[in-house]
Parts: sequence; structure tokens; C-alpha cells
Amino acid sequence: MKVEQARMSLLQKAKARPDQVKKVLDTAKTLGWKAAMEKVRNRLESPTPLGYSAAGVVAAVDELNTRFRVGDRVACGGAECAHHAEMIAVPDLLAAPIPEGVEDWQAAYTTLASISMEAVRQSGARLGERVLVMGQGLVGLLATSLLKASGARVMAADFVASRLDVSRQMGAERVVNPGQSKLEDEVRDWTGGHGVDAVLLCVGGKGREAADSAIDCLRDRGVMVIVGIYDAELSWKTAYMKDIQVRYSRSYGPGRYDPQYEWGGQDYPIGHVRWTENRNFEACLELMRTGQLDLKPVTTRRVRFDEVTAVYDSLESEVGIVVQYDLAARRSVLECAGPPALSDVSQPAGSSRGLEHSKTLSRMPCTSLDVIGAGNFARTMLLPHLKGKIAFGTIVNATGLSARHVKEKFSFADAGTDAAKVLGASGGAVSISTRHHLHAAQVLLALQSGKQVFVEKPLCLTREELAEIDEAMTKTSGSVMVGFNRRFAPATAAMMEVLKSVSGPKTLAFHVNAGVLAPDHWYANVAESGGRVLGEACHFFDFACHVLGRPVQVTAQTIGRPKVPDSVTAQLEFADGSSAQLIYSAEGDSAFAKESFRVFANGLVVECENFMTLSIFQKRKKSVMKFSSKGHAEEMAAWLAYLKAGAEHPLPYEQSRQSMRLTFAALDSIREARSISL
Repeated sequence: MKVEQARMSLLQKAKARPDQVKKVLDTAKTLGWKAAMEKVRNRLESPTPLGYSAAGVVAAVDELNTRFRVGDRVACGGAECAHHAEMIAVPDLLAAPIPEGVEDWQAAYTTLASISMEAVRQSGARLGERVLVMGQGLVGLLATSLLKASGARVMAADFVASRLDVSRQMGAERVVNPGQSKLEDEVRDWTGGHGVDAVLLCVGGKGREAADSAIDCLRDRGVMVIVGIYDAELSWKTAYMKDIQVRYSRSYGPGRYDPQYEWGGQDYPIGHVRWTENRNFEACLELMRTGQLDLKPVTTRRVRFDEVTAVYDSLESEVGIVVQYDLAARRSVLECAGPPALSDVSQPAGSSRGLEHSKTLSRMPCTSLDVIGAGNFARTMLLPHLKGKIAFGTIVNATGLSARHVKEKFSFADAGTDAAKVLGASGGAVSISTRHHLHAAQVLLALQSGKQVFVEKPLCLTREELAEIDEAMTKTSGSVMVGFNRRFAPATAAMMEVLKSVSGPKTLAFHVNAGVLAPDHWYANVAESGGRVLGEACHFFDFACHVLGRPVQVTAQTIGRPKVPDSVTAQLEFADGSSAQLIYSAEGDSAFAKESFRVFANGLVVECENFMTLSIFQKRKKSVMKFSSKGHAEEMAAWLAYLKAGAEHPLPYEQSRQSMRLTFAALDSIREARSISL
């Protein structure tokens, strides 16, 4: 499937994923078509790792958070981590110990077998019941074997005759080729006219033909389980009259796609969830050990890793392919393996109550730049504006594949996965655009090394982290610039030029139509993002400070007062008597502008939408200016001018610190239901 998708044209991909087209259109509204297409192009160009079912020997562990030890044999799963590679890193609950008597090549099937096992569990098939498995690809064949092991009677159906031969070896009592005989007639004959108790649809594609056939084969109140990526269309009358149950089998079982389970290591109590994905792993391995799950019939080929690319040209003629790695190379890897991880950045002890002073030290121009974090934001919004203007040193990313891709695309000198190694090197400049929870520790390590630092917002997630950065700033020859790009937008610069001629306090109203956050978006993981107010609304608190000066008080509230607000309404007071209102809401409609603001001054109104259209109302006249940037290019240009020692720092630390303190105060105001003075 992934190979086929990679070969699609842009138009074919758009037809296959209309939901993604909608996202592109929304991006174009706020960033413009050029930035939107660059974002799409970067995503499509990014290589996708293959593989999600593997087995091997443990090389290194996080000793405080695992049940495994170096040298253990384990089966591993997860499309996010269990790739086709000599070395992989997986969380604890996506691995299971391989029992004695199970060979590594067998254990490599564990994740695939767990997909089939979860489908069997969803069917509810009991001892002696009859089950039809439609589709005898690898997952269907494994399901056939597991149903047989559970005591069910199995009919297997597929259009490929050679697969039906394997079906018999895997335990099918009866096999049918729907191209040669009518499946419904075969089922009636096999079941005495009653129909099967359950159907497992192990097919792909879309339409109603397979689903209609499955419903015809089911008994009254039978169960249909959709196992593959099949977009089913059901005939309402037939399904209704039979009162069938339709169930979707989600991957390896309960826990799949739950980041707290898979990556946080929070297992479900066995009394509440008997068969989690990890327990399914263990059950499959036990069936391999006892011989009840025989994998020899489905294993059509074994290849060395250096031969694997040719296999993808003949996938349709294969069933199960085992990729085997060189044992000598494996031993070499084990001998020198360390636990590189992007998050392994020690955080210095000690903190300061506040920033007493900052130092201006003479420095040499920076001639090269290292980058930590190679996500789509860095590839789209930052690196294109830096390429060719400063030499790129090392690109670091949590996944080596992405790091290598960015190295080649942007001509970096080197690529790696160890952030601490780069951050710990003395001097130079570094750009940090990792997940939010890593920012503070990475900034601290960079400042200890005397680096000139650019870090995407937010600077940090807690007041304690801010105090530690304050302390580090009093001792370093480096500097910090936070990615508050909107203050650098051309629309902002044009407005500030107009406001210079207007005296007296001003009023700012900023509305952000942020939209509903998808539950699987990484921002929903508060431990990583800090939440939307801290992780994103800090942009607009900073913008208010840029326009109106020093804040002195904030009063904020949110809908329902959740512990981690998704929306915020804040009233801000400034030292010169100016005021601002920020509404950051997840409740609006996407047809409305994502960002819009108005500034009211002495005989002047300025209105802006998405930093693209700036309208100035003055002396009973309206003038309109058009722009195409939210400030990322201008922000990078200003920082580059500073790095080359030709300009003052474009965003002094004290200003970024002030914006973060204001954001923390707004959150305090929500929690404590009172105004907070700064």
C-alpha cells in the first residue's frame, strides 16, 4: 500500500485523501498558496520508513522504565518504530519477550499475527462455530490458523488458487474461489442453509460487493468484522433484516494509537482489558511455541536485508517474506551501541528567581548553523529562508531517516540523532524546533556551550525552567531568540510605522479562530506541548507586548475552566494605559479567518486579516495593503544579520521572557479566577 501511494501523482493522492486536500485549502487561507504548496511538497518528498513487525536482540535499555535487559530476544511492533532497519528503538509495551523454542524468524511475524488475533477476538467466535474468512493474504491466512486453534470451523475464500492451497495447510476446513463457484451457495451447503456465525473481511479497497457478499453469507444476527483498509458500503435492507453486527478490528488490539499506553508505558489493568496489544503479542508467541501457529506454510521467501528492495517488485506473488539481517553486523552493532535519543539532554540543576542582568560580550560572526529538529515546520518555514545564506553544519532528528533526507535536501554537512552531542559543542549557532517539552533543556545546554540560539516558541513550559534560563543568560556568551515570527511580519512592520505618528494609549483586539484540536494531534499530549494556550497562544501575547509595550496585569478565563485550557479570553493592561483583548478559541468555524486583529488609536483604526490584508482607516479614508508572509522569512533574515555580527539582536531575551511571563500569568489567572499583576 505504501509503495503504491508513493508512486501516485499529486492528483491521484488528492483523490485518495480528500480530507488532506481540505487541510491544504485551510493552510492556503492563512499562509498563502506558495507556503501551502511548499508544505505539501515537503511532506510528499519525505521518505516513509517501511515495516512494523520485527524481532531481534536488545542492545540497550532505559533501565528505570523497562522489564527487559540487554541480550534479551524480543518481538517488536509499531509502524512508528519497528521499521526494516538494523537498529530500531521501541517503547516497552510494543515489545514482548520471545520464549524458548521460538526462532527469531517466527517471532518477526508477531505483530502481523496480532492483527489477525484481534480480528478473531472481535468476531467473538466460540468453540464449534463456523467462520468465513474472505481474503487469504497474509493477515487472512494467519486469521484462518488462529480460528482453527480457537476451536472454530473455518471456510477460506480467495480468488488466487495458490493461496487456497496454503489456506488448507493453515487449518481451513473448506476453501472457495468466488471466481469459480458462487460463495453464497458454498456457504449454504456448508452450514445447512443457516449461514456462518461470523465473517472476517480481510480485504482492501472500497465498494459494496465484498460487504454484500459477506452479509449474504451470514446467519441471522451474525457478526461481520472489517479487518483490512476496506471502505465498506452496506446494503441497508439486507443488513437491517438480518440484524447483523458490524465491527472494525483496530490493528493489534486495545492500546493501539493510545500514546499513554504505547509511549507512556501505562498498561491497562487486566481485570478491565484482558487482551491488550502487548498481551496479544505474548499470546501469539505462545501459539508459535506450542506449534499451534505454524508459520512455515505462509513463509514464501527469506531474503537478506541488502536484497530486500528487489522484493517490492514482486509482492503480489508472495505471501510472507522474512528479512534477515547479517549476524556479524548485528554483533558489531551490539558491541558499540549506545542509547542515542533526542530527549537525552540533561537539565542543569539550580535556578534563579529572576533575571538580574544580561551581558553584552564581543563575539565572532557565526559562519555555520546546526539544526535540531527536522519536522515539516522546520523544512517549510525556516530552512528555505536560510539555505544558501549560511553554511549548514549538522541536522539532528529523532529519526535517522528524516535527518538524512533533510541533510540531502538542504545540503547539510552531516546528519545525526544525538542532540546533546551537537548542543554540547562549544560556540556557533543552533536552531531548535523540536517538541515543546524539549526546548528548555536544549536551550540550557546550548547556552552552557556559548551558542547563539534560535528556538521555536514556546521558550519553556514552566516558571522553573524560565528561571533556569534566566540564570544561564547571566553566565553565557551566547544569546536566545524565540520564534515569535508575527512581530516580524511585513503587515506588522507597516502597522508599526503608522502607529509611530499616533500618540496616547491604544487598544488591541486580537481574535484567533484556532479550530478544534484533533485528539491524536501531538498538541493534545500536554506533557509534550504544554497545551494550546502555552504552546500556541503565547504567539499572540507576544504580539500584544510588541505593539503596546510592558504588560502590568492580566485577567483571563476559559470555557468550563479545564485543567489545560483549549481556549482563552484575556484582558491585558499595559504600563502606558493601553489595553488588549485576546480571544483564542477552539470553538469557531473554519470559514472565518484564522487570525484577525484591530488596533484603535487616536483618530486611527488598523484592521488585519491573517497578516495578509492590512486596512488603515484614518481621516475618513481607507487604504489597503496586501502581504504574503507571516514573518518567518523576515525573522530568519533578521537573525542572520545578527549572527554575522552586522546588526543588533532582533529580539532581545528580556522581551521574549516578558511574553512568556505574561502567558504564565494568564494561565494562573484562569486557575485562580482572579487578576494577576506582573
